[in-house]
Amino acid sequence: MILNTPIDMHLHLREGKMLKDVIPYSAKQFAAAVIMPNLVPPVDNRQRLESYKEEILANSENFTPLMNVFMREYTEDELLDLAEDIFAIKLYPAGITTNSEGGVKSIENVYPVLEIMQELNIPLSVHGETNGFVLDREREFAVVYEKLARDFPKLKIIMEHVGSAELLDLLDRYDNLYATVTLHHLLLTLDDLIGGALNPHNFCKPVIKTPKDRDAIQKFVKSGHKKVMFGSDSAPHPIKNKLKGAAGLFSAPVILPALAEFFDGDIETFQKFISDNARENFNLNVPEKKVEIIEEEWTAPYIVGEVKPMFAGRVFRYKVL
Repeated sequence: MILNTPIDMHLHLREGKMLKDVIPYSAKQFAAAVIMPNLVPPVDNRQRLESYKEEILANSENFTPLMNVFMREYTEDELLDLAEDIFAIKLYPAGITTNSEGGVKSIENVYPVLEIMQELNIPLSVHGETNGFVLDREREFAVVYEKLARDFPKLKIIMEHVGSAELLDLLDRYDNLYATVTLHHLLLTLDDLIGGALNPHNFCKPVIKTPKDRDAIQKFVKSGHKKVMFGSDSAPHPIKNKLKGAAGLFSAPVILPALAEFFDGDIETFQKFISDNARENFNLNVPEKKVEIIEEEWTAPYIVGEVKPMFAGRVFRYKVL
């Protein structure tokens, strides 16, 4: 099968040696990816944005980084200067996930920024969780999504890495809400994290949830809903940090083989999920890239640099040429 211009709408690459180790897997399988800005220090100004993009381009070929900046209280002049060089601005509630300590403490504090973003047609990308009970955090954030959608009706808002099925119901209620779904929320449940021995390599935020959530998400994705897009949230951490509880799954090496099995021959819906929906929803103009997947057994790597990938050592029925 041939996929046309696959796009990962949510990708962590880190910096330095880690970036060099992990970026080949994304650059081989995708034409473009939306790059997350929660580094230390965060990507939240022009100098940081340009240097990070240069590092990505220097370590990849035939791959377009769609850059995000980290939400803060930007001035209008700053946003006018950044607008042409970014895809979106990423909102992290303060302290909710990796490197988000400098995130937003009160949504209302950034309302002036959201007003300008709406005028400039800059999308808002959101890590939507409260600080409540871990399985309820996404569900509790639904009211925030609804308020944002109502208060800024012309602002395109992306609900990132949806793991609670109820959030997907919002897509048909608000024209300006969109969603990304990860490989791990599509395929895994809490049993894969704590059902037997604790598996820290399957720990992420938002946490993978119940079979009911997973099954509903699968049904939604297989329906071909035009506002649901693939975003891996592939997030590499050294094994030593994963054993200390770092949140994030490194799924980049296995994405297309795993999705090929999931869609099981439904290339039309696969193509929409992996590319067409994103390009149409956000008028993305990235260089075309054909990626071929063949039906041949392929074993996922056990280790990449200092990182253990998702499904390490698993044999898949498909491989990427």
